Amino acid sequence: MSACHLLLLTCLLLAATIRGHNWRPCTDLLPLDLLTRALPGQAPPTQVQMVQSRGSRGLRLAGVEATSLSFPTSQIFTNCDYFPSEFSLVATVKIPTLRQKTNEYIFSVVKEGSDSLLLGLRVSKNRLHLLNTTPGVGGRSRQSFKDVGLDDNRWHTVVLAVSGPYATLTVDCGLPLELNQARSFPSALSTRGSRFFVGSRGRLRGHFSGLLRQLVLLPGSDATPRLCPSSDPAVAELAVPAVLKSIPLQPDQQEPVYPYEAEARVRLGTRPPCSSVEHGQLWFNARGRGLFICDGRTWKSLLQSPERLDYLEDYQDLYTRSETFDVEVFSIPAEGLFMATANRDSRPGSGIYRWTDGSFQLYQNISTQEARAWKHFTIDDQIFLVVANLREVEPELSVIYRWNWRRRRFVRFQTLETHAAQDWEAFSIHNHSFLVVANHRRARDSNHNIHSVIYRWNHDTQLFEVNQTLSTSGAYDWEFFSVGPYHFLVVANTFDGRTTSISSTVYVWLDGCFQVFQNIPTVGATDWETFQIDGRFFLAVANSQKVSDHGPSLYSINSTVYELNMLTQTFIRFQDILTHSAVDWEFFTVGDEKFLVVANSHDGNSYSLNSVIYRYQGYEGFVPVHSLPTFGCRDWEHFKTEQGQFLLYSSATSRLSKVFRLKTY
Repeated sequence: MSACHLLLLTCLLLAATIRGHNWRPCTDLLPLDLLTRALPGQAPPTQVQMVQSRGSRGLRLAGVEATSLSFPTSQIFTNCDYFPSEFSLVATVKIPTLRQKTNEYIFSVVKEGSDSLLLGLRVSKNRLHLLNTTPGVGGRSRQSFKDVGLDDNRWHTVVLAVSGPYATLTVDCGLPLELNQARSFPSALSTRGSRFFVGSRGRLRGHFSGLLRQLVLLPGSDATPRLCPSSDPAVAELAVPAVLKSIPLQPDQQEPVYPYEAEARVRLGTRPPCSSVEHGQLWFNARGRGLFICDGRTWKSLLQSPERLDYLEDYQDLYTRSETFDVEVFSIPAEGLFMATANRDSRPGSGIYRWTDGSFQLYQNISTQEARAWKHFTIDDQIFLVVANLREVEPELSVIYRWNWRRRRFVRFQTLETHAAQDWEAFSIHNHSFLVVANHRRARDSNHNIHSVIYRWNHDTQLFEVNQTLSTSGAYDWEFFSVGPYHFLVVANTFDGRTTSISSTVYVWLDGCFQVFQNIPTVGATDWETFQIDGRFFLAVANSQKVSDHGPSLYSINSTVYELNMLTQTFIRFQDILTHSAVDWEFFTVGDEKFLVVANSHDGNSYSLNSVIYRYQGYEGFVPVHSLPTFGCRDWEHFKTEQGQFLLYSSATSRLSKVFRLKTY
């Protein structure tokens, strides 16, 4: 055989080897940015929306003609016509929740003319599929990864690495999922005469509805080591189109250089829900003139003009079962806003009201014995209400009620022996739950100098047990507060059997119990209110009346606001305010403004008095700004609903309690 014939035979054998065995790579083993190649020019087509979502930009392809985002495979397979037998696919996607039986293509390779699918990356509800045609055998193979959770409306970066019968999926640089198929990925999948389609398979159906930020083919190796570890694995980058990295506006231009849209829709109207589904959404509160963003749990203010209190309007007349000494406003998850009224008469008992259609409506009636106060608290997702019963019968019992989720009612849970109870306070210290009762006097001898009791929750027995007793004199109210790592209890002592000019005591938690911290002179103290303003700690006492063995009783006396002096570590007098048998203080805020409202109940001649709202004005202290006509006012509560902010007062001399709405501007 001549040398020429040998050379020709060698060339023919070499050509056959090239066609049959794909011995050389079909690409240059570099990342191939399929998304950039599908975008014509420097910007996406006008139908493509560029969307900013959770700090990253992506392309929304829904509604775009399939041919607009496609290109011939010959543009990247220049050395031969075969798809690599080993490769990685990298995609960064944000997919909304998909319905059952919904299939969407992230990309596909389709034979032109016949519409035959050669290769496709498809997503369905909670699954990811790689589909391919097997040459010579016919039919289609599918490798499916289950329970991958990609359709949760969050960014995810996936790496699908294929080598022979093995396919490995890595999501957000997490633990890889591996499939071992009976049939290997074809080593000679011809792509001649086919096209790449991004976001579809070239048909009307199956379009990708989510956001696509990155789509990369890496021949010959696993791309995971190139991306992981990453400081932000959900949007780890291998090759992201430049148009998704650039700023949306050029400094010298007034219009966007490409179609751009924020995925966060701005909602109007009443306060919408805020959960993980609404994460990143915006809400414009037209009434409050504020822009808020949902952080997945609650609405955070982005831009808001601080509200200012203008005036109060009469909102609801609330007729209770009898005279009301106390109201307690609280919320129950998934049930709404409630209010408990402590009513004088035992026969009708006390009421639980629910906020329904913009007003309080009676929801449940509970038998009480001359109730003086309610306290709401929670322990380990259990919701409780405890009532302070005053009626002096044997035995004297106050009752704890627990919310029954099945019956959606409060049911009797535990009874505790009390003595003319006036108040309960609930608090927690170091994950331990406590209750303290204000015992006013003993029935058998009318002795006001008795012990009040602190109870502690026993997690084993699921009951409250006596933890500590404290000596009190006609105790009327307890208030718990914390300053840094220190925990305090302050009692309002009203009467010692002879006079109301006695000291009330502040206790501090030390060595597992409460010890005396400071005695403060008070005059018939009935309430303590604690609050902070600009890092300063205050205590306001409501002094009700001056009673002694000598001279008439005085009802128009000073109540006092005290401030904690960090240098001396004592509460010192900050301001005296003239009140008329004050029985309650309530602190509340409107925007940046701080307020105190006092319950004036009696001036010695009449129960029809003005209760006053004071505004904090720095060096001037609290200055009166509003007067509210009240009758036998006993308690104030401030609360918020979708309808706005409100003040509610109860009357101890009438069945009529009132709700006022705070009008702001």
